Amino acid sequence: MDELGAQAAALVARRPRDARLRRVGTSRAGTPLWLLSVGHGSRQALVVAGPHANEPVGGATVLRLAERVLADPRLSEGADATWNLLLSLDPDGSRRNEGWLPGPYSLGRYFRNFFRPGFLEQPEWLPNGAAGARLPETRALLEVQDELRPFLQCSLHGVDVGGGFVELTRDLPGLARRVAHTAARLGIPRELGPYDTLYWPSIGPAVYRIPPPRRGDLAAAITEAAVESTWFHPHRHGTVTAVVEAPMWGVAGVADGTPPADADAVLRTVSHTLRHDTRILEQLLARIRPFVQGAAATEPGEARPCAGVGEAGQLSRAGVVGHPTTDAADSRPRHDAGRPAPAQAATPGLLPRTLLVPDAARLLAPVDDYLLVCPGLADAWDPDVDTSAARPLPPLNTGHLAALRIAGRRLALRTAGLLYQLVVASGSDPAGVLPELDRLIDEWCADYRDGFGARWISVARQVEYQSRVVLSAFELARRHTPVRSRTGEPGWGAGATVPMHLE
Repeated sequence: MDELGAQAAALVARRPRDARLRRVGTSRAGTPLWLLSVGHGSRQALVVAGPHANEPVGGATVLRLAERVLADPRLSEGADATWNLLLSLDPDGSRRNEGWLPGPYSLGRYFRNFFRPGFLEQPEWLPNGAAGARLPETRALLEVQDELRPFLQCSLHGVDVGGGFVELTRDLPGLARRVAHTAARLGIPRELGPYDTLYWPSIGPAVYRIPPPRRGDLAAAITEAAVESTWFHPHRHGTVTAVVEAPMWGVAGVADGTPPADADAVLRTVSHTLRHDTRILEQLLARIRPFVQGAAATEPGEARPCAGVGEAGQLSRAGVVGHPTTDAADSRPRHDAGRPAPAQAATPGLLPRTLLVPDAARLLAPVDDYLLVCPGLADAWDPDVDTSAARPLPPLNTGHLAALRIAGRRLALRTAGLLYQLVVASGSDPAGVLPELDRLIDEWCADYRDGFGARWISVARQVEYQSRVVLSAFELARRHTPVRSRTGEPGWGAGATVPMHLE
């Protein structure tokens, strides 16, 4: 995150007449939210990087876009446009993922450092509507949207394992063809059936229309993303939103549009595997949870009261983002996996050998979310389970089935990675779970690598793919969108910009 901000400040210092940087909000942990604006046309384009903490490519993409706009006046003066680039919507969560960013880029390193907050802590969602937005990051984005009234908003996301695709709030004719051309040139597989778009209209191969928001439960929100969100909020201003997904590890199978030989057999395997993995993870969580405490301790090793634990043993979702200890010479956080501390029986009202984890609630919230939705997904995908009360599965191609297999494994790996960090961050393993978590993560990552053929896509190619898709959406949107946006900085001139560190 620091490098991203420094590069943006350097760009502004180099081109002060064409670019400026301003603080549009502050995160929950006090981190500034920076908006980099390039050009000074009357029509506003808004690009949001880092909406999900585990998807870092967007930060590099907005810097690439800024450089391209500065190098090509047709994208600013020639289009009467200003590009507004939010460097990161969730900088605190993004910092929690920095453990794997220096490389090497392996699946095991990624999932052992994985962090993504629980659903209620993700800043793009509006479960209580815009008026009920409580996260400062969300409120900052809503204010920017209402100030700028952009004709185009692009939300930059990343797929950890799979392929690239685009989600639109309104059709942009011709985008599917351009996405296909870009993906082919860069060797990026197109995902022809992402599991969260399973029931969405397809505008073209790997391009989907986001359904209008509706009220729903947590499971529907996590798996379908069809709730109120910052994607639809600026719709009143004539904005079209494009959610641009770029894969980190590509899987060729997600681009297979052929009819499957036996869809039911694959669905049974996926469902049974997800149930099996969920039971294992629930058992591991049950062993860990009695030892976890998120409040401050008195003395190391002292038995402590169950502060921070709810009536049902659930921890509160309030917490402070922390950083697990990591070993620079190894892809895993430090722990003595060979000699785990023995588990001890809990005394009523006391937590022996308590794991003191400052951000325990932040780590447990997404764990609880994933374990909540897994059984329902397994039932929805299982052809032997009567789901007459729910929507039946649409016709599935081979790419759909590959995406569902990847999704089930993804939920399990994310949960295992979060549990792994929870224990490692404490520096102790009284429940003796780390060896098993290590084994599961290694086994499931090997399945991605060997069973699915997942291969790392270079950062340069990820950024180039995402940049080209955004530029295509920009060109198409400005052709078909009426001028309803306005500049967010009246009176802005060509004076020198104050660097971030002096702001």
